[in-house]
Amino acid sequence: MAQRHLDPTDPTATATAAAGPPVPADPDALAGYLRAQATEFLRALRQHRESGTGTHGGNGAHGARRSDRAAPDAAPVDAARALRRAARRLSGTLHTFQPLLDADWAEGMRPELAWLSGTLAMEHAYASRLERLLQALHRLSGSSAFPAQQTAGRATDAVSAAVPAAHPAPPERGSLTVGAAKAGALLDRQLTLARTRAHSTALQALGSSRFHAVADKVALLASEVPLRTTGPATSGTRTAAANNAASPAGLRPLAAAAENRLTDAVAALPLVTAGSPYNAEALVHGLSPDPVAHPQDAPWHQVRLLLRLHRYALEVLAGEETEDSGDVRLLAAGEALNRHRDAAEAAAAAAQAARTPRIAPATAYALGVLHADQRHEVEAARYAFQHSWRKEPIRLP
Repeated sequence: MAQRHLDPTDPTATATAAAGPPVPADPDALAGYLRAQATEFLRALRQHRESGTGTHGGNGAHGARRSDRAAPDAAPVDAARALRRAARRLSGTLHTFQPLLDADWAEGMRPELAWLSGTLAMEHAYASRLERLLQALHRLSGSSAFPAQQTAGRATDAVSAAVPAAHPAPPERGSLTVGAAKAGALLDRQLTLARTRAHSTALQALGSSRFHAVADKVALLASEVPLRTTGPATSGTRTAAANNAASPAGLRPLAAAAENRLTDAVAALPLVTAGSPYNAEALVHGLSPDPVAHPQDAPWHQVRLLLRLHRYALEVLAGEETEDSGDVRLLAAGEALNRHRDAAEAAAAAAQAARTPRIAPATAYALGVLHADQRHEVEAARYAFQHSWRKEPIRLP
């Protein structure tokens, strides 16, 4: 569990962290967790293929046209999400507990799982980004709908159906409403194209020899975990030293190291700036011609990844997946960092669209207002994180 305060020398925080999650009786907690996640990976892969959108769903171009015509069904979306979740947990666990595993196997397996998880996540990321931006434009302009939302057979139909019809725009919103429709159409074209390409890339990845090699290794992992040994071992057995290394007592120092990395990263965050309701530096940088991401965002994204690794380490110690249970503070902090990432990427997409050559001034103005709105969402997420992080840790029963 993360420390109570940002000061790593706080004795009360150290005592709280030492308590940690309950230690399972099984001495092979790491092996059991990896086998369970490998099983989830294989189950999700089977569901994804049976849904007809996996490697048997046709070539990349055909699948991309299908995704462009209609929103994906719930079954393949859920299967892809479960596949990504299992791949993330396997990759994160291999990263944290690599000293307890066979070095060559872990070094070769972890980047492949990270590649797969990242590739499968891109299509969902672009679709969510477009939905977020269109809803924000709808809220800011007060318009009833945009042409991008009225196009029949597009994935954005689900967005317009979920957003209720608004009242006519008041006079002060007139100038924004003029460019909002064109801004929404521009964002729809750009992000739908990116989503289509990501869909094709995912289909190609699922049909590649690289993916099949990863799936074969995960299938072997579901039955046998290659823990590190200090000497020769017979088939199906491990030495006593490896058995002791994989015990909960051997897991705790590595889990504590992951916690310390998170604590140090949080301590380096500009939490004082996060407590301010307005961050003009971030807003001005985002509107500049420079397309490079704002330097303030990178440390927050890093903390999000470290927090995820810390939560996965707690799951290993607890002997089960604790996404819906455990430390309420960690869950709240993780949700805030997820909102931070989504808003930062949405703001970058709005700024990139505003740099499109020869767009109308009203369109550029609407995109600028949209960018500012998403940067304020970034600041709100940072404030929510620092507010939840400094709270007293609470464990659910």
